[in-house]
Amino acid sequence: MRYLLLFLFLPFFVSAQQTDTVDFQRIEARVFLEPKEKKVMGECSVKFAMKKDANEVYLDAINMTLLPSTEEPIEITASDKKIVFLGSFKKDSVYTVKLYYQAYPKQALYFANDEIWTQGQGKYTSHWLPSIDDMNDKIEFDLTLSTKDYKTVVSNGKALGDRFLNETNDMTFDMQQPMSSYLVAFVMGNFEVKELRSNSEVPIFLYYRPEDSLKVEPTYRYTKEIFDFLETEIGVAYPWQNYKQIPVRDFLYAGMENTTATIFSEAFVVDSIGFNDRNYVNVNAHEMAHQWFGNLVTETEGTHHWLHEGFATYYALLAEKEVFGEDYYYWKLFNTAEQLTALSDEGRGQSLLDPKASSLIFYEKGAWALHILKELIGEEAFKKAIVNYLNKYEFKNVTTQDFLTEIRAATSVSIDEWEKDWLKQTAFKSEQAYESLKRSEFIQGLFSVIALRKVSLKEKYDYLEAVLDSGNEYIASEVIYQLALERMHDVKELLVKAFEKEDIYVRQALAQSFEAPIPAAIQKDYESLLDDPSYLTQEIALLQLWSSFPEKRVLYLDKLNGVHGFQDKNVKLLWLVLSIYTEDYKVSARPILVKELRGYTRPEFGHEIRQKAFGYINSMGLYDDEVIDNLINGSVHHYWRFRDFCRELLTEVLKNPGVEETIMKNLSSYSTKEQEYIQRVTKG
Repeated sequence: MRYLLLFLFLPFFVSAQQTDTVDFQRIEARVFLEPKEKKVMGECSVKFAMKKDANEVYLDAINMTLLPSTEEPIEITASDKKIVFLGSFKKDSVYTVKLYYQAYPKQALYFANDEIWTQGQGKYTSHWLPSIDDMNDKIEFDLTLSTKDYKTVVSNGKALGDRFLNETNDMTFDMQQPMSSYLVAFVMGNFEVKELRSNSEVPIFLYYRPEDSLKVEPTYRYTKEIFDFLETEIGVAYPWQNYKQIPVRDFLYAGMENTTATIFSEAFVVDSIGFNDRNYVNVNAHEMAHQWFGNLVTETEGTHHWLHEGFATYYALLAEKEVFGEDYYYWKLFNTAEQLTALSDEGRGQSLLDPKASSLIFYEKGAWALHILKELIGEEAFKKAIVNYLNKYEFKNVTTQDFLTEIRAATSVSIDEWEKDWLKQTAFKSEQAYESLKRSEFIQGLFSVIALRKVSLKEKYDYLEAVLDSGNEYIASEVIYQLALERMHDVKELLVKAFEKEDIYVRQALAQSFEAPIPAAIQKDYESLLDDPSYLTQEIALLQLWSSFPEKRVLYLDKLNGVHGFQDKNVKLLWLVLSIYTEDYKVSARPILVKELRGYTRPEFGHEIRQKAFGYINSMGLYDDEVIDNLINGSVHHYWRFRDFCRELLTEVLKNPGVEETIMKNLSSYSTKEQEYIQRVTKG
């Protein structure tokens, strides 16, 4: 008989780590989602093997309610954090227990308008699926996702097909290997899919919304090349059945490397122009590299987090080097070295073994540590160690010492000083980093130009002109920033030469180096930036030109009418604002323009669009009742940066006469969550 009890207190064992007592081997679950209620109902078959005798074992399960069943002979209880199996469990025995549950997840699973998706890392899968928060217990998860409302369901592993039961679409996914619970994931939505095959015949599925069909190629550009490169460079075959990538709205991060199923932000869904400024290549490569570093071999604890993020960052850099060239690789290393040096000089450096280190440390300092290590021991030894490390610890958990042991086994070169300098020291070893950078002729040239920042224009003029003619856009960008500090009369000829360039970085530097009023001497050249295949350049140029030359505002606005820009509509929103401000432009349509701007604050749009729209509306004083309602909605959004932005604005809006009274009058029209927040920040 099954007992449905809610315990306030459980034995100490339940709250302690249990990996030395029990090994959870497989969780087979059917999960049904009810979007309107934001509710999860599920049934789980849990298989576990005992390492020791015990009277109870547990699964992490946050605020889950057990549902009645007569199938299990053992007692199962639930608290606000655990589901506990009570019985006489014997060492070396294997048990299978079935349970039924429901939950209303407050995190880790998000009902985001027309999509449902999960984010387990840092928030824990146990909010929607009974599992193990401890990443040291790797489990084979086989999920069946049930839905009435969505055409597409994506999850870990291989899709075994779907079936219809009582008007419900069930999609079953099979994982053949174990993984940590935080890597379990799914997405429900309405997507199309494009399938590729790697050179090793691994199926790669690229998902997209139907309306984004023309953005598939630029969004996923180089995906196959990156996959093939990583398999070759790492030297270990891709360890899973397939690989999927799915963009979702209002995602919490740039991307998340769930096993076989990367979820990433729709901000990286771009057209061919957007690709030039904000492409998915780095995030694509980073999350893909995690399939080996993080998913195949997983840290035992946060002390070793750099084994995930440093490795993924480093191999993503190598992939970008393959795609964009060696200069790009060193350019990115140089920029991260500058950031890390500044952090270190401010006394905020951290050890790579500090579990509380910042992302900049884990990611960028970790990548730098590997870059220096490979130079120290040589590429052959480095690759040998990586292969041995991955093969030895596949589907297991690792420490930094495990990695160092494989490095030492592959080389006779001492790594003791490297370990001290790069893993244990809080300071960034900038001198070592810059000596390494000097191995690049490109970086030597860049350093030569940077060294001229305090040299008089007369002394460096000819050299700067030669650099502009050299064709290296990264170094030429540095030239532009130096020229912008000089008198226009003295540098006009060089600037005209720069404006003749087609390089994206050079022209972005030109756009960013001058603020309104733009000198009349370069007006015509600066106007050419409006035609650039760069939404970043177009946005900057439109604002600066509109501010500098009022007599030509209509011409500038007409030129960019209809351009939306990135996913966050950066050009479109700026165009709306400037059109509203321009006295003699589309006067009869102004109410329509204001309505459109306000409309972009609605929940149906991504938080990036909404935040830009709210910012503009706030600066223009264009609030109305609908915008305030949308601001309240944003104040309870799951994405914390956007939520905090909205809360700050709402606090100011509530100071205006009559606003609070109107909101309280209509309190019942808001959702429960919105009502609770309103009552917290008002007298109500």
